[in-house]
Amino acid sequence: MKLSSRLNKFPVYLFAEIDRKISEMRSRGIKVISFGIGDPDLPTPSGIVTELNEKASDPLNHRYPSYFGMDEFREAASRYLAKRYNVKCCSEDILALIGSKEGIAHISLAYLDSSDIVLVPSPGYPVYYTGTIIADGIPFLLPLKEENGFLPDLSSIPSDVARKAKIFFINYPNNPTGAFANENFRIEIIDFCRKNDILLCSDMAYGEVYFGKKPFSFLSESGDNNNILEFHSLSKPFNMTGWRIGFAAGDKEAIDALGKIKTNIDSGVFQAIQYAGIHALENELDMPSRFAIIYKKRMEKVREGFKYLGLDLRIPDGTFYFWSRVPEGFSSASFADFMLDKYAVVVTPGSGFGEYGEGFFRISTTLPDSDIEEATERFRKKGG
Repeated sequence: MKLSSRLNKFPVYLFAEIDRKISEMRSRGIKVISFGIGDPDLPTPSGIVTELNEKASDPLNHRYPSYFGMDEFREAASRYLAKRYNVKCCSEDILALIGSKEGIAHISLAYLDSSDIVLVPSPGYPVYYTGTIIADGIPFLLPLKEENGFLPDLSSIPSDVARKAKIFFINYPNNPTGAFANENFRIEIIDFCRKNDILLCSDMAYGEVYFGKKPFSFLSESGDNNNILEFHSLSKPFNMTGWRIGFAAGDKEAIDALGKIKTNIDSGVFQAIQYAGIHALENELDMPSRFAIIYKKRMEKVREGFKYLGLDLRIPDGTFYFWSRVPEGFSSASFADFMLDKYAVVVTPGSGFGEYGEGFFRISTTLPDSDIEEATERFRKKGG
């Protein structure tokens, strides 16, 4: 049977060969240490787990949930936004998601007709690109350059592209670079999107993972959220990646449009998980800062370890990732192969995050200290 043409537009899965090598090495009894995927190894706080267990035993939560999310969850999300980011967003302008990834992938279906343009940062979270392709849109790549603080250069966007664009994805704190946005950029991009009637989609998955100055929300303190839709996830702040819960907030029209897509595609978030999410948003707000202390210490260890390879990594302002140039003579993919072959250590090639990620690699610090120490010892013994 012939597959759809859109499937052929998906990027080549660069990790397939790495996965094959990992499996082969493990079959030979070699311990592979992975600095790859950003999946927190620390457990979900016990209070959240207890809340899930209690609510999962209630038969009232065994039925179909609300498509848009329980009123109680949306109200908790509204209070969270006010408390953490000082922004006004009423519960009616919030939509529960099966993880923010789901909402990011589906928003393009709500706004794009064939050949409509989406402004996509590169390097960036791959779903911005693939979600556009699934909706038959055209991704217009915006390079995030180191010399520009990994911010997109709005002045480089051709006027005809700006007029045709429907969505603009941004992500700060940024995966994979760890970069932060500044207030001038916030003002500039909101003005740009409103001037060109573009929906600004801000991915705040790492909004609670920072080591100094607190990130800001792109939603408005005044409640004027026209043309702004923000995606929040409970995965990284509360170590709930497998739970699949998050929410979108902002522009009322965008919330309703995304909700209409969801009513035809999924049946909402299991209510017991929503209750656990409420508990997280209202009773566990000290946990992200505790986790950040752990990540910062790990980053210092990783940084010291990679010095044995002649690499001087820069600890970012946020996220639990290092983003660094590969050594001279390597491509992103060949450096990842080298690390796996020589040290049985996995790093993520920057090219996996888009065209402009070539020449870089990413390190995730979501692994135990013992693994970091073992990797360091391998680097020390074998050298660069």
